Amino acid sequence: MTASVTKKVIIRYSADNVDQPIACHLAKKYDLDFNILKARIFPRREGVMVLELSGTKENFDAGVRFMKEKGLRVEPLSKSVTQNTDKCVHCGACIAFCPTEALHMDPATSKIIFDPERCNGCEFCVTACPARAMSIDLF
Repeated sequence: MTASVTKKVIIRYSADNVDQPIACHLAKKYDLDFNILKARIFPRREGVMVLELSGTKENFDAGVRFMKEKGLRVEPLSKSVTQNTDKCVHCGACIAFCPTEALHMDPATSKIIFDPERCNGCEFCVTACPARAMSIDLF
């Protein structure tokens, strides 16, 4: 039995490939379900689309390879989540909302530490942070 995966990815288009029906190909050729979470795409200009993709791991990996072969930049949404350490007041409000424990308090310093590798890009920390120290850089 093949494991199913659901991941959020950012797809960055160049002016040369912005007119390609990428989401359609992902559904038809790779049997991936997609949900467009955010998009900003203009004809003959660069564009960005955030997709939640679901399907088998093999099909997901093949779909990502397909997009990269088409000249698109594909990265996990989590790579766009950032912590502004100058704004952070280390109150810990974000920790309560983080489902992946990407945010945690260092017991030695009582400072909030952000681990982007554990982040799934859910954005809960962005809305929970009273100091607005967490952000998502998409565009």
